[in-house]
This record gives sequence, C-alpha cells and structure tokens, in this order.
Amino acid sequence: MSRPSDVAATLRAVLEPVVTDAGLYLEDVSTSAAGRRSVVRVVVDLPDGPGGVDSDALTDVSRAVSAALDDVDVVRGAYTLEVSTPGVSRPLTTARHFSRAQGRLVRLRTSSGEVRGRVVEVAGEDVVVDTGTRQVVALADITSGTVEPELARPAQDAGEG
Repeated sequence: MSRPSDVAATLRAVLEPVVTDAGLYLEDVSTSAAGRRSVVRVVVDLPDGPGGVDSDALTDVSRAVSAALDDVDVVRGAYTLEVSTPGVSRPLTTARHFSRAQGRLVRLRTSSGEVRGRVVEVAGEDVVVDTGTRQVVALADITSGTVEPELARPAQDAGEG
C-alpha cells in the first residue's frame, strides 16, 4: 500500500502541469480518509500578483483536474475531489504569498516585534509594508504572517472593480 506522502507526491506530479496549463499555481495537494472514501484536496492560486481566482477559472481547472485523475490510478477506491483556493486564512510564508497579498492589510510577527500594515510590494527578499510610513521587513525575519480580513475596502479602492 502506498504511503500518503507518496500519493501526494504522485498527485502533485500529475496535477502540476494541468494546473499550470490552466494559468494557475498548484499551492497544495493532500489526501485524507473520510470513512470508506478518500478526499483529494487540491488548492490552486494565481501564480503571482494581487487578485483572485475567478469562479469560471476554478470551474475549468476543477474539470481538468478531475479528467487528469480519471486517467491515472493514484487514489485507491472511491474518492471525493475538492478543488479550492487558499482563502484569507492562509499563513503568509513565501515571497509569492506576500506578492499575492499586495494591497491587503497584514499582521506580521518578526524577531523584533509585530508589524501591522498594508503590503505595498515584495522587493527581492523584503516585504514593503505601509504602516503609516513605508517599512521594509526581511522575509527571513518574519516568524508568522496573516492577512487581516477587512469588512470594508480601503477608500482608495472603492472606485475600482
């Protein structure tokens, strides 16, 4: 019987080109047991920059992922496929995550304290955050980072859409 990590690695190898061909980034693939069935979770995102995966793109990639899984016998028995985006609760751990959070309000814990502000840009190995003034935070100094949900959009974004 295959180990879960072997199955996830095989799934990643099969699904990464499918997701990339759809213009998206394969964030994560995992499997878990749910009674007699398995659940295959595929998390996709935009490759970079701000914005989100629209519902049409998510539907299209879900169909492509399902078709690819039908062509290979990686998951034993019946399974449920879940294709989603990371959502606002995803921890920010890589430069790509921070690039995707550009314009969003974030809370960062660093080796020297906490920083709360809006991501302006990612410059190499640094994240530039507007905290009232522009603050440069080295990715290596960030111990945890999260997007803070906002109920109202910032005033400068209100006219966009």
